[in-house]
Amino acid sequence: MAINSKYPSVEDLRKKAKKRVPEFAFEYLDGGCNEDVNISRNTSEIREVQLQPRYLRNYGNSSMKTKILGMEFDAPFGIAPVGLQGLMWPNSPQILAASAYKHNIPFVLSTVTTMDIEQASRLTDGQAWFQLYNPVEDSVRNDILNRAKDAGCPVLVLLCDVPTFGYRPRDIRNGLALPPKMSVKNILQILGKPRWALNTLKYGQPTFENLKPYTPEGLNLKQLGQFMDKTFSGRLNEELIKPIRDKWKGKLVLKGVASEQDTEDAIKMGFDGIIISNHGGRQLDAGESTIHSLQNIAKKYSDKIEIMMDSGLRSGPDIARTIASGAKFTFMGRSFMYGAAALGKYGGDHTISMLKTQFQQVMDQLCCEKVEDLPKHLIKN
Repeated sequence: MAINSKYPSVEDLRKKAKKRVPEFAFEYLDGGCNEDVNISRNTSEIREVQLQPRYLRNYGNSSMKTKILGMEFDAPFGIAPVGLQGLMWPNSPQILAASAYKHNIPFVLSTVTTMDIEQASRLTDGQAWFQLYNPVEDSVRNDILNRAKDAGCPVLVLLCDVPTFGYRPRDIRNGLALPPKMSVKNILQILGKPRWALNTLKYGQPTFENLKPYTPEGLNLKQLGQFMDKTFSGRLNEELIKPIRDKWKGKLVLKGVASEQDTEDAIKMGFDGIIISNHGGRQLDAGESTIHSLQNIAKKYSDKIEIMMDSGLRSGPDIARTIASGAKFTFMGRSFMYGAAALGKYGGDHTISMLKTQFQQVMDQLCCEKVEDLPKHLIKN
């Protein structure tokens, strides 16, 4: 596995990324909402989970292969959807999609990132998942669904945890927009990160590639923001989900679940899986950590729906802790973006290989042969 020995952890990648990315773009990636309480609680409470090894058992080789939604992957983690990826590092969604395909892990494309469904499909041989930010107009929704179907996407992920925009002080101070607001402060930040600037020139200004067919030409930034607010709604309910469930013939997953009631509703509405998530701590600073939501939900529903989790994971041990706590699969967003920003075209391969190595070491140390056996190693408090 190709690991750069200078960056053996996600935190090392984060520090390197911070040196290479303008402050306004790095803070968009790195920050949460309000006072950043939930972003730190997500990780710290995952790390309260303890696992117990079984050293004297008859132990063979351990395997990371994992099945989820009828598909088998080479590791129990995937790349979560992230918006505005090309702003944080030019060409990063392309880098990460290609690496995910190479390593046989899922890549989830966001509606509001800087690569379109069609290119994601080409880079992954039709294996990319697609996360839908629900449009207000049925015609736009149906066209996006048809594009995802034609691209071969096996899984549609509906986002439910953005009923309103998160209050993010860093982004407000930075005047974050796409393209970025060219204040004197932001221009000086760009000039201080020449590699980011040169790559942006090479690949072009990042834009909402998925939305180009629906966006009127010639909009200024204010008009683009108004168009986005008018065209997309983060709110979901049974009435809005039913036509999507009826039209989409592939696997359907609900992302952003944080309660037992929403899990119960997802089962009734015919979802194949849920991703327990709090949007990486970017929406509700007063919310519960994802690991605590997972522990409560998995106790009641693990045999009724396939349960996955994102938000807060930063290492192989974090992945193991999460699966031991009841998730069948995990996703990470920031970790992979740090990798792409730190190492450019090598960042995807490095980050996936690093996490595989870390996770494999935990499996071997626990003497755990199969990923699905990790709950047997959970120390229950």
